[in-house]
Amino acid sequence: MYTIKEAALRAGVSVPLLRAWERRYGIVQPARTASGYRLYDEPLIERVRAMRRLVNAGWSPSQAARRIETEGVPADLEAPAAAGPIDARDGGDSASDFVDAAAALDERRVETILDDLFATGSFERVVDDRLMPALRALGDAWAAGTLSVGGEHAASYAVLRRLSASFEAAGGATRDRPVLVGLPPGSRHEIGALAFATTLRRRGFGVVYLGADVPLESWAEAARTTKARAIVIGIPTATDHAPATDVAHAAAQVGDGLLVAVGGPAAIDATLPPSVVRLPDGMAASADALEAALVRPAT
Repeated sequence: MYTIKEAALRAGVSVPLLRAWERRYGIVQPARTASGYRLYDEPLIERVRAMRRLVNAGWSPSQAARRIETEGVPADLEAPAAAGPIDARDGGDSASDFVDAAAALDERRVETILDDLFATGSFERVVDDRLMPALRALGDAWAAGTLSVGGEHAASYAVLRRLSASFEAAGGATRDRPVLVGLPPGSRHEIGALAFATTLRRRGFGVVYLGADVPLESWAEAARTTKARAIVIGIPTATDHAPATDVAHAAAQVGDGLLVAVGGPAAIDATLPPSVVRLPDGMAASADALEAALVRPAT
């Protein structure tokens, strides 16, 4: 028998996600010790592994849970049935709930909402369809004066902590030339960049996440030191256009086949060198575009 931490590790999911799937979908019903601690055996862990495989293959969590309940652990990963109406357990007004919890500075509720968000689908789908709309609602509430700076910061840092854990869980360093991901000088809105770095790691890329507000000279230095195959510069706001362009020009001098790409909400309007790859909206689509650019023959 295994504790919840051991079971999550063996199943390849996080502890919060295991708790959320258990609570929301009833996918497992662990035994309890006399003091109330959960205990999981191998068959239960295999059900969690099956849930993870189905969700990563495109099934909604509610579809995956029903599939396992009715037919057992699948031997293969057939395509999911056509999506119907969203199951209430897969949705909810998460954006307004998140803003309400942030306004109340209710850390426990914020964490529970994040647990539930990340239980509703694959990492990339949750980020695009649930997390980013919730964060936009958070920003709108702050701009409207209905949310304090403290509430906005506390909720944003909770998201960053969650994404940092996902980044670490997605894999470690590889021997391959890495992709560098970060923000240009002065830019501090790093949630999208960290989410994309995590997406790349989940695809098997070696990734070095440089973080927010990376000085101009540090980009070229990092590219040379790591022999990076690509750099991805996040451009979350229009004020990041000029510093991102400076980074792109500096990176072009590195040579060694270094690919330079940009992404983020404001990337489409930036004036950049023609060799720079502009990534589309969406975590999965951006990862696809970067992968295609890396294998494209040089012209």
